[in-house]
Amino acid sequence: MNRIYKAYPGGKHKVLTLSYDDGKVQDYRLLELLDKYHIKATFNLNSAVKDAIHISQDEWRELYKNHEVAVHTMTHPTMARCTPYQICEELLEDKNNLEEIMQRPVRGLAFPNGSYNDEIINLAKSLGFKYARVAGDKYANICAAKHFAKEAEGPILLGDETGFGIPEDYMHWLPTCHHNHHLVDLAKDFINLTKKQYLYMMYVWGHSFEFDRNDNWELMEEFCKVISNREDIWYATNLEIVEYDEAFNNLQFFARNSYVYNPNAMSVFVMANNDKCIEIPGGATIKLF
Repeated sequence: MNRIYKAYPGGKHKVLTLSYDDGKVQDYRLLELLDKYHIKATFNLNSAVKDAIHISQDEWRELYKNHEVAVHTMTHPTMARCTPYQICEELLEDKNNLEEIMQRPVRGLAFPNGSYNDEIINLAKSLGFKYARVAGDKYANICAAKHFAKEAEGPILLGDETGFGIPEDYMHWLPTCHHNHHLVDLAKDFINLTKKQYLYMMYVWGHSFEFDRNDNWELMEEFCKVISNREDIWYATNLEIVEYDEAFNNLQFFARNSYVYNPNAMSVFVMANNDKCIEIPGGATIKLF
């Protein structure tokens, strides 16, 4: 049997994505940094929150044009304490409002205050959401993996035990770390993951106003310098990752993996026998071997 591995665009085996909440005025500076280093992020916005510390909605379409905008509910409530009707309204109306403002589909969600349950997840699915960022991150797992590796005098563990694994369920999407969790050191660990038989993801979350509060904008600048412009990293929004996975899962492989048909509009990439990157354009049938 010929061996085919899933790959990210261009044959890459690593992906970086960021997720930032609330749309406060500090997003101006964060966006300037991200655009300077060509790093993509998802910005989770509340369409019914309007005051002087939040960016005006008149600016959203232009300001966030290089990034994704996702639902953060209309008013930023603690969702698990809300009634079913209120939960539905908070999700659906924020989605409607953001789509009207941005003039593009909005299919992602980050829960405010980290509050959610399985009923809310199921409701979000029924409303057309393709992913949801849930509370917390994998930072504790990363610390445990490094401790184990040090005690065992062995290599750092692979996959999700390092915090750089690929989620099994995008509706329960847990980030790698908050930006205050040794961000630059983790970026260096991520860069040093070179085994191409694995896929790796680094997912950073936070709030841009925290950089003002903690007076540590230099942290984000250093992170961007360290991790940007890497040939083996795909820089993507949350939704781009989910949509790419959907496209890969739609591929139709022939017996023995000799050919593959791509019914999607977008190109999908695979690695053949570990070392040959093959692009499968949308609508095309490609000979693999």
